[in-house]
Order: sequence, then C-alpha cells, then structure tokens
Amino acid sequence: MSRIGEQGMAGMELKSGQWQSSQLKEYVARKTGMDELRGEMRLNEPMHRHTSWRAGGKARRYYIPADLNDLSVFLRQLPVDEPVHLIGLGSNLLVRDGGLSGTVIALHARLNELELLQYERSGGLIFAGAGVACAKVARFAAKHQLAGAEFLAGIPGTVGGALAMNAGCYGAETWDFVTQVKVINRAGEIMLRQPADYTVGYRSVQRKGLSEDSTQHEWFVGGFFQLKHGDESVSRQKIKELLTRRVESQPLNKPNAGSVFRNPPGDHAARLIEVCGMKGAVVGGAMVSTKHANFIINTGQASAADIESLIRRVQDCVETKTGIQLVPEVRIIGEAKSPGRLS
Repeated sequence: MSRIGEQGMAGMELKSGQWQSSQLKEYVARKTGMDELRGEMRLNEPMHRHTSWRAGGKARRYYIPADLNDLSVFLRQLPVDEPVHLIGLGSNLLVRDGGLSGTVIALHARLNELELLQYERSGGLIFAGAGVACAKVARFAAKHQLAGAEFLAGIPGTVGGALAMNAGCYGAETWDFVTQVKVINRAGEIMLRQPADYTVGYRSVQRKGLSEDSTQHEWFVGGFFQLKHGDESVSRQKIKELLTRRVESQPLNKPNAGSVFRNPPGDHAARLIEVCGMKGAVVGGAMVSTKHANFIINTGQASAADIESLIRRVQDCVETKTGIQLVPEVRIIGEAKSPGRLS
C-alpha cells in the first residue's frame, strides 16, 4: 500500500464543503492512495468545532479512524515528517488562528472500548480506550461496584488525554490507578507498556529515556485501571457531589478549557492570579473568569490569539508581582494567523 506522496498532499487543497461526502472520499483515495481506509477524512476542517474554547483555525487534514486497526493503517501510510496531532474532546487544547498544516486525528467516540476485565472481592480491572470520555469511566466503575474512579467525572476530557497529562482533581490523579497502557507509534505499531516505563508527575507523563522533543512519537490508545471494591450508591453520591462542586466553582456556562495553569508547588494558580488583580482581565473576546481565576473563558467571539495573549499577560503579571512562573496546563499548537490571511 502506498504512502501519501508530496504531490498528493499538495493536491489536497480544496474546500470540503464544495464536495459531497462520496466525492470527497473518492478524491482522497485517488490523491493519497488510502483507498483501504475505513475512517473519514475531512479537508480544511475548522478546529473551533472540535475544541472546548470554540476558537482556532483549520486543520489541513482531519481524520476520524473507524477503530484502532484503521488508525494503525492510517499512521503507516503517513510520511515520516508529517505533523500529527491526536485529540479527544479538545478540552485542553488551543489551536492558533492560522490553523494546522499537518494532520489531526480525532479519537473521541472511536477508540471507545470500555470493558470490565476482572472482578474479585477485593476489586476489579477496567480497560478504557483513549476515546472514552472520563466521566463515562467514572459511571461505568460505579455501576460495577468499583471505587476510586469517581474523580474522573470532573475531568472534561477523554482517557487518552487523561493518560497523557496525568489529569486529576479533588485529590486524585489518573496514574494512581494505571496498571498498564496500550500505545501506538508513528509506524502504526501497537504495544503494551508498564507504569515503570514512565516518569509520572503532576500534570506530566514522560516515557523514560526520551526527551520531550523526541521524534519517537507514541500516543496512548487505552489504559488498564485497577480499582478497589466499592458500593455503587456511595460512588454515585460522590460523583453527584463532585459535579455539584464543579458547577458552583467553575464557569461552565461559557466556552473554556478547564484550568489554564498548573498549580505551583505549595500554592494555587487561581489564588496567585486573583491577588495580582487579574480576575476579570480581558483581551478581545477572552476573559479571566470572575468565578474561577484559573479559567479563561470565551465571552462570545474570542480568537485563539485573544486567548493566547491573555495567557501570556497573566503569566507576565504574576511573575512580575510574585516571582512565580505559571506553567500552562493547556496545549497550544498551530500557526499564528498572518496579516491579511483568511482563516
């Protein structure tokens, strides 16, 4: 099966809205040699539709795999230098207004396997695919009398993202319960890895022996979670209380990406932002939430540039006044919009 050639890639400059889905599929197959794929390819896909901030430019190519095997076939055909971005719900992501020149692969609701693999009196083992929403895992565990995963109901993303950043809230973190992970690399090879293969920290997961800019890319496509025995009614009550706390403390009525900054050691980013007088600060259509200072909301028409500019402004203010450098928890990818360029 052929790889996509440079000429084929260059030929994929068109507005997807001008084509019927059958025509587009035929065109992509002809231009890329990917006729054996079973997923859906979109060209020039607006990323504001796929990020919780509802801002950002277009992805040149946007692929929705049919399943894990289809994803493997797709990755095997990509050129080795093709930029690739795997996303779930886009809840921890800012795509710049100039968009993405590479390929976005959307996993949400595709790698959606969720299974109880083992159940004993002491507890059980769950496997969840990278595209499963974290809240769904919390409810699934409760239904099967397993405790410990309730906090996942407060993570507005998918299992893949939670594994990649060791997502957590209310005193618990994803990797507290991981016994094994399934990964896929740029060559489409699927492997199992152990927690000992990674250095796991606060909002940080790094495979040992690799630098952060390593070209040996791998992505999490599933995780195995060991949970203790629990009581369904108790777990469901915890989930209910957690969600109530979220509603009361977070600006969920406006597009946002959750916590923007990591908490520095021994402190909270929200407290630092507030004491520096940045609560309610505005750049264009982006605003530091008056309800929770570690949230930046899209008030209606914010561009990605507005949001990124406000992130930098908050960082500069906090560092100037406290000497503390706030580290973004959100991923920022893509290219800035050039003057006069239409998105």
